[in-house]
Amino acid sequence: MTARTAAPSGMSLPREKPGGGPAGVAVLVLLLLMTALVGVWHLTQGTSSVSVGDLVRHLAGERDTTGGAPVGEILTGSRVPRLLAGVAVGFALGCAGTLLQSVTHNTLASPDTLAVTAGAYFTLTLVAAFGIAVPLWASGAVAFAGGLVAAALVLLLAGRAAGTAGTRLILAGSATAMALDAGTGMLLILFGKNTTGLFAWGSGSLAQLNIDASVRALPLLGVVLCVALALSRRLDVMNLGDDTASTLGVPIRSTRVTAVFCAVVLTSTAVTLAGPISFVGLGAPVLARLIAVRVGALRRHLFLVPATGLLGALLILLADASLRALQGADEAASIPTGVPTALLGSVVIVVLALRLRDTGRLREPPHARIAARSRRAFILVVCGAVVLLAGAVLVAVLAGSLWLRTGDLVLWAQDGAPGLVGQALDDRVPRVIAAVLAGAALGLAGCVVQSAVRNPLAEPGVLGITAGAGLGAASVVTSGVPGGRPVLIAVAVAAGLATFAVIALLSWRGGFLPDRFVLIGIGCGYGLSAVTTFLLLRADPYNTPRIFTWLSGTTYGRALPDVVPVAVALALALPALLAMRGRLDLLAVDEDTPRIVGVKVERTRFTALAIAAVLAALSVIAVGVVGFVGLVAPHLARSLVGARHGRSIPVAMLLGGVLVCAADVLGRTLVAPAQIPVGLMIALVGAPYFVWILRKSRA
Repeated sequence: MTARTAAPSGMSLPREKPGGGPAGVAVLVLLLLMTALVGVWHLTQGTSSVSVGDLVRHLAGERDTTGGAPVGEILTGSRVPRLLAGVAVGFALGCAGTLLQSVTHNTLASPDTLAVTAGAYFTLTLVAAFGIAVPLWASGAVAFAGGLVAAALVLLLAGRAAGTAGTRLILAGSATAMALDAGTGMLLILFGKNTTGLFAWGSGSLAQLNIDASVRALPLLGVVLCVALALSRRLDVMNLGDDTASTLGVPIRSTRVTAVFCAVVLTSTAVTLAGPISFVGLGAPVLARLIAVRVGALRRHLFLVPATGLLGALLILLADASLRALQGADEAASIPTGVPTALLGSVVIVVLALRLRDTGRLREPPHARIAARSRRAFILVVCGAVVLLAGAVLVAVLAGSLWLRTGDLVLWAQDGAPGLVGQALDDRVPRVIAAVLAGAALGLAGCVVQSAVRNPLAEPGVLGITAGAGLGAASVVTSGVPGGRPVLIAVAVAAGLATFAVIALLSWRGGFLPDRFVLIGIGCGYGLSAVTTFLLLRADPYNTPRIFTWLSGTTYGRALPDVVPVAVALALALPALLAMRGRLDLLAVDEDTPRIVGVKVERTRFTALAIAAVLAALSVIAVGVVGFVGLVAPHLARSLVGARHGRSIPVAMLLGGVLVCAADVLGRTLVAPAQIPVGLMIALVGAPYFVWILRKSRA
């Protein structure tokens, strides 16, 4: 069996001979009973006090009231619709996750990591943004189309390269999901009136007006389940590997297409019912496969698919009921169910990444090794980058809802500009400086991170460092902690460093593998984003759009004091890293070469990554959470001047400043007077570039 067909790719799960049917039936019955018991508890959680005794008396036909309202009205008005939605959504996502994991041979595959959920959410938001009124069945079709296109794109981009196919698939899905999420965020900001409430719904909410939506979805779920069960024997054989299954007569392509089609239908139905509830499609299959270690019958898809469906329903009901029990019904009403499930998913990703085997080093794309070698060529590249940056800065200062002329700059510098012109420049100049300095910091941080971990796909945004800094800043803003901007900066930097420390410690456990480092960073990023969403939704609702815009990356309202920390950090970090350039060059080669020549690898790596974490954290203060700059700028720099850090560091900084500055001016001018956050603009460009690098990298 080749590495391409081994299942699942890159993961080591125990194998046992499948058991008989009675054990599988017993597990299904047990899961059904557990779901029913949790469902009863779920019915007792709400703003009105309803106990189990009240439920029993109501079912017995006794007329009873609680809190002044009949128990029957409480149940039929809110509790039962929420329960049915939770069961339907959890069952659909659990089954979808199992189908995707089976056909991709990857235990990290799920509707979320393959961007199916993001695609469905994007298309639904697109329809809402343009005010198109569609019935429920049409909403399901719209979500299905978006999810199907996203899944097809991810599978096409990931390819079937040997060795790293498993990690490559998840990275392609994560990048595609980031781009779709950026597009969704742009729609939420530009069409705020038409998309009111979609931000909270975008994290997954089981709130229902009645049971009609769930009742209409159940027959569709039943039909898709029957199709999936009809594929069960083919999927069982495909677990042996694609080559073996093909030899045994299994039509690989049609089976894979049908299974993906079923998974997308299930996911789109779930998104239509309750929004994108995260990672149930990842957690439920993982739990089912862990149970299959003890109960071999669950290795047969005839039992595995419905078992994961029931586990998915169980997870959602537990998350929803636990949230309302811990927070109180009134407090939990504003917190989507997708927040605790996203936390669960982040833990699952980290745990599975820790079990990841080494799949080999990801190399630079071929073009990255073609570089200008002469000193003269390097100077020309630097001069060209400086001219490009100067042009971007000039355009950024002049462009906006009010276009200015260069003569206005002269008058402003002489303090003689007219009132409106002076006000425009007072606003633009600090935000342009913030964009340039933050871009330079992110470019420098990305260059260092990629070399330190020897992974061309690593960058502060992908590794969750900026998400950690964003969480720290959001916690200060939403909690009302006194101290002003100094406290905000200190907490953001501390949170970014803490995130870096956690990722580094987990990655070093059992060997510092590049794939593991990236996947752990992605998992931590998901968890931190979920906590940030939790804080935003608990804060003053009038502040939510402003904070959401800031976390999407924006230079709006920046003043010169906001950029001072980044400027100081760059002034200190640049000479320090240039002094380390020789050690960084050796560190980027392999693990043994620097040791041979006397370089202290652990100390050098920790120092470099700590500096990168500080730079990334401070950039959040200047422009919010901006991703992909630390990925794109270093790659472009190495393609122009080579991999030597003495040359790539200054070019990466210049190109990072150009990228953020250009994204900022485009965001301010494309839809003026409205503005698109700079982070969303860069994500729309950076995610495709990330995927392109992924395609060009080979193990």
